[in-house]
Amino acid sequence: MSRDHDLPEAPSRRLMLKGAALAAGALTAAPGLAQAAPTPREPRPEATAPYGNPLVRQRADPHITRHTDGLYYFTATVPEYDRIVLRRARTLNGLGAADESVIWRAHPTGPMGAHIWAPELHRVGGKWYIYFASAPAEDVWAIRIWVLENAHADPFRGTWVERGQIKTAWETFSLDATTFKHRGTRYLVWAQHEPGMDNNTALWISKMADPWTLTGPQVRLSTPEYDWECVGYKVNEGPYVLRRNGRVFLTYSASATDWHYCMGLLTADAHSDLLDARSWAKSPVPVFTSDDTTKQYGPGHNCFTVAEDGRTDVLVYHARQYKEITGDPLHDPNRHTRAQKLGWKPDGTPDFGVPVADTVEEGA
Repeated sequence: MSRDHDLPEAPSRRLMLKGAALAAGALTAAPGLAQAAPTPREPRPEATAPYGNPLVRQRADPHITRHTDGLYYFTATVPEYDRIVLRRARTLNGLGAADESVIWRAHPTGPMGAHIWAPELHRVGGKWYIYFASAPAEDVWAIRIWVLENAHADPFRGTWVERGQIKTAWETFSLDATTFKHRGTRYLVWAQHEPGMDNNTALWISKMADPWTLTGPQVRLSTPEYDWECVGYKVNEGPYVLRRNGRVFLTYSASATDWHYCMGLLTADAHSDLLDARSWAKSPVPVFTSDDTTKQYGPGHNCFTVAEDGRTDVLVYHARQYKEITGDPLHDPNRHTRAQKLGWKPDGTPDFGVPVADTVEEGA
């Protein structure tokens, strides 16, 4: 199980920035209900290593967590951008063949009606929460962060309640929320456009009063500044946290979601003030990039989980199997979920290596 969390690219960000913040409270969702799908059957456990890649086809922005029941729970962006899905299996390799349940669908009109992106499943305070991005059906680029809650012990059962939008300092393009608890405090980290800034999205952190409410200051941790963060779009997005070796590591993704998409890294001392931007050191070079040798392109929007042995760290991400894309990358469905062992350097920092080559052929 994860030693860091309660448990255990994103699609092309064609940002049509409005320049100025929208009126506060412009997107207010009335609480609603969605009945969860029936519990799927579990596939027979498979070998635990090496991982069969692609692990899950046509599933981008993957999030995998190993719960206290020993099962891996998987969710991700689907190419249609219209629903949230869940899978589970006893092994990471088993996720590819696991039944998939639709636990929530986009609204036909109004808020949460379009661009359902980057869901993450978290267990907080004895309940399940899904953080995801979406936009109104009538304004598909007014993307914000939303939350679902399920009080049932089994996320495939019970009722998913719409807790509404996470309100940040501005009503601007925001997405890719992740949450973690550190030294007794729960935080949210997300990507958002700051009014007046010459970029698409920067990374932000805040404390949480409850699983859908921010409290206190909202601090910018990173903004696109290096060339490798500004290809196509000036983007920092898809943050995720891993705590190891007395440090807090925060990965993120940068640039457009074609083959230039790559991962960066912020690092803070575990005893530092995570709300002080000076606590975080930023790598001047990307830590995970496209690789012509293994033929994996645009690796990013990662998360971390732990292997079946309960000790080995695993890097989960999406990538394409080709560099050239016809048309807008937003409409290319072939960002596949992948997994590989995360290495560690002698100085205690993560060694991402390169995205590994395919081991599973198309249709296998």
